Amino acid sequence: MSLEIFYVILFCVAFLYAAVGHGGASGYLALMALYGVAPEEMKPTALMLNLFVSLTSFIQYYRGGYFFKKLFIPIAAASVPMAFLGGMITVEENIYKRILGLLLLFPVIRFFFFKNVNDDDLKSHNTTVAAVTGGVVGLLSGMIGIGGGIILSPILLLLQWTNQKQTAAISAAFIFVNSVAGLGGMFTQGISFTANMMMYIIVAFCGGMLGAYFGSKKFNQNILKYVLATVLLMASYKLLLTKA
Repeated sequence: MSLEIFYVILFCVAFLYAAVGHGGASGYLALMALYGVAPEEMKPTALMLNLFVSLTSFIQYYRGGYFFKKLFIPIAAASVPMAFLGGMITVEENIYKRILGLLLLFPVIRFFFFKNVNDDDLKSHNTTVAAVTGGVVGLLSGMIGIGGGIILSPILLLLQWTNQKQTAAISAAFIFVNSVAGLGGMFTQGISFTANMMMYIIVAFCGGMLGAYFGSKKFNQNILKYVLATVLLMASYKLLLTKA
């Protein structure tokens, strides 16, 4: 894969993820893994890209009035310190890729099988359950180098605490704070960025900005999520069932 093709795919990944309210770290990680980037470079790079894309996505959904602050606070309060701790943990390369491949199945399951929750069907959230969920997802997010939205989103929909756009708004904010915490943990261990980091950020930011705008205002979310789920399923298969 040439570097030019890599940038095109990176743009598309950021666009699709932001359009459905995610930062895109799992997609960036899958792309970098397939491109041959070392895990010690993949994790901080993906989280750095997450910061720009998830913040852009959150702003769009926040302006649309979809942010559920009372649910976000207990989730984030537990996840941030655990994401920091997870960022300090190093995972062996082959195990890392297998775990990443498994995590990619979370959004696949969500996008293929979880329908939007009607407002009339929404249930009141349990603060304790929300905090425990945030802590577990935060730890795993920091370890792997993702924001955690791909894990949190299907849980929120399964519990019927939020509808699809509320889920997207909470996930985008959750991804941002976890990415900051995860990077903080990694800095304590020493991290390295690729020489192409600035270009990665520019490409992902442009894709994320356009994706967040069109996703929150223009596009049919069902079409978007099926396209993204198909791409992630292919990446998951590659990471899980092919030799490193």
